[in-house]
Amino acid sequence: MERFLTAFAVTAGAIILLLLIASLLIFFKIFYAARKKSRGKQEFPLPEGAPYEPHHAQMIEWIKQIRAMDRKDASITSFDGLTLRGKYYEHKKGAPIEIMFHGYRGTAERDLCGGVHRCFEIGHNALIVDQRGAGESDGHVITFGARESRDCRSWIDFVIKSIDPNARIILTGISMGAATVMLATGEPLPKNVIGVLADCGYTSTRDIIQKVIRDMHLPAAPIYPLVRLGARLFGGFDPDKDAPIKAMERCTLPVIFFHGDADDFVPCSMSEKNFAACRSEKKHLVIIPGAGHGLCFPVDPEGYLKELAAFFP
Repeated sequence: MERFLTAFAVTAGAIILLLLIASLLIFFKIFYAARKKSRGKQEFPLPEGAPYEPHHAQMIEWIKQIRAMDRKDASITSFDGLTLRGKYYEHKKGAPIEIMFHGYRGTAERDLCGGVHRCFEIGHNALIVDQRGAGESDGHVITFGARESRDCRSWIDFVIKSIDPNARIILTGISMGAATVMLATGEPLPKNVIGVLADCGYTSTRDIIQKVIRDMHLPAAPIYPLVRLGARLFGGFDPDKDAPIKAMERCTLPVIFFHGDADDFVPCSMSEKNFAACRSEKKHLVIIPGAGHGLCFPVDPEGYLKELAAFFP
């Protein structure tokens, strides 16, 4: 019996160790953001993949434009002591200010360069921010909107205190940035916030990670618990705690949703579900035919601007 118990304890210990190692490796793969080398002056950060290649020339042009534009550097200290940085582009004093959040493993410049152009087209000012662990901001842990949504509320305070106490603020996000702004609406916000733009956002961290696991032809059921374990042990957060779709059930702000029907990363059905869950009396869902992930505006800029201008007159 003693030998059996010893063997059992050794086996159990080995299994636990293997699970911990697996969860650590998964944590680094999904949630950890290594510090990137600063770009050279001629480098242009561009999303990779076939859907994006036809739009690379336009993206480079947008990046060149915002690098040449007048702007003010901005920074805040997050609730947990990180320095987060952004850039403010003013079209006109007193115009609505969009606080804009990029996607997973993106940067403000890469994902939001077209957003600045779009803002100016409809007479909005733009504050584009590097989320924690990205671009010029501090941090190493990506939390899929959990902590980023608290950063969003800090950026709202920054705009009110440092730019315009009477600012009319629109929270704008693409992909994980959309999750960030949707989660931010789950708690009371200052009256300055007049609405939300959620572009190709997912319903929950669990849903999108399990979808990606299945896309890799792996079983989501046994793998996702290791994903969650890694996030909780090594990232200090629970990816199951908060979900954009649940925040939408408490949201009373106007929300406009955009999604491309050719999005093979975040399914269009996720925005449809977020839209259906949204409690707001003023909400609108725009589906752009033929647009891949994060490509609604590049694919149909005129339609995008028309819908947005009508929603936020």
